[in-house]
Amino acid sequence: MAARDEGAGLGAARVLDGDEVQGVLSGAFYSPAAAAAPVTSRGREARESGVVKVAAEKPSHYKVICISMYTKDLERLDEMVEELKSKGLTKANRSALIRAALDQVDLDKVPRGM
Repeated sequence: MAARDEGAGLGAARVLDGDEVQGVLSGAFYSPAAAAAPVTSRGREARESGVVKVAAEKPSHYKVICISMYTKDLERLDEMVEELKSKGLTKANRSALIRAALDQVDLDKVPRGM
């Protein structure tokens, strides 16, 4: 078993380059400044093979957010999405339904004790 433990993690070390992992985690991989970043062996191979990844600009018309919801509310939301899909709205999803609800909310009718 000791021989097995000694080799543990070596497969991951061969697959993951520390510089690449750090670049992705820091966000530098996707930034325009990535062109000035040090070239790793995989990056060099990609450039030599003619495959060049261009960093795309982040979209400014939406943001990914995280909200907390009660599980009962999520179940209700998912049931409503499924009902919309069964009615032929194949692109219905949680965020689309929440956006539709935002368009219809009357702020004067929102309970004070939210």
